[in-house]
Amino acid sequence: MVRTIHVLTGCTAVGKTELALRWAEARGAEIVSCDSLLFYRGADIGTAKPSPAELARVPHHLIDICDLTERMDVTHYVTKARVAIDDILRRERPVLVTGGSGFYLKAFFAPVADEVAVPAEIRADVRARLERDGVESLVTELVKLNPAGLGALDVHNPRRVTRALERCLASGRTLADLQAEFAALPAPFADCVVQLCELVRELPDLETRINQRVAGMLKAGLVAEVRELLAQGLKQNPSAAGAIGYRETIDFIEGRLPEAELAAAIAQNTRVLVKKQRTWFKTQLPAHPQIVAGSARVDGLFAPPV
Repeated sequence: MVRTIHVLTGCTAVGKTELALRWAEARGAEIVSCDSLLFYRGADIGTAKPSPAELARVPHHLIDICDLTERMDVTHYVTKARVAIDDILRRERPVLVTGGSGFYLKAFFAPVADEVAVPAEIRADVRARLERDGVESLVTELVKLNPAGLGALDVHNPRRVTRALERCLASGRTLADLQAEFAALPAPFADCVVQLCELVRELPDLETRINQRVAGMLKAGLVAEVRELLAQGLKQNPSAAGAIGYRETIDFIEGRLPEAELAAAIAQNTRVLVKKQRTWFKTQLPAHPQIVAGSARVDGLFAPPV
């Protein structure tokens, strides 16, 4: 039996949720989320999490599996997704992965995390040096450890520089060596046929939907949700606190953004995110068909597995 994973992606607000539900209902499939924020319990409005009624239509996996302050990264995601997908396939039901988180999506097609274990003391030391001396000091040390150069590393991105230095220090190897080793790793789902399609919309239509989504979130109580999440430790989770919708609302709550500008700020940052997502899907994922929203038929999303 061919082990097949169907993946439906698309940018924020394009309409993935309803199409995924319709496809899954028609096929008796189960949905595995590939959204980096739907893991967290209580983060509902700002993440556009499927409603209880929508979740009841089809079995869902990897939604509401973590407390807000629990760590989740792509390595943890792959482990949990593997367990869920293996169980679904064992029960001979179709699998539909859906979401727009690019780095997590890439895990279905290529290795996304190396095997270097970074000790806590190295991580803490590098973080302290970053805060004390700035990213330039970390870049200087990286250059010393990598006499052949830093390749395509974005030396202005503190997170990427920190990660690179941590791995060089932990492994005693150069970035070039680590990259070569990483490229040779098998993809986490290499034993499966992965079929991908992307839902798209014309930009004017998409912008209208973004504005409607933001208005709906605020009407549904986004500000109250963020106040509650702040009390639960939202700021201990930089990924969630920095997510669009949450970061602007935090700015409003803490007095850095007027209430009258909140909706426009969320909508504008969502449009910036959409542009980045569309570029990621085009450059970082395998070639795949695009399905235009409105004309998408559930029986035409995926070709039969070869």
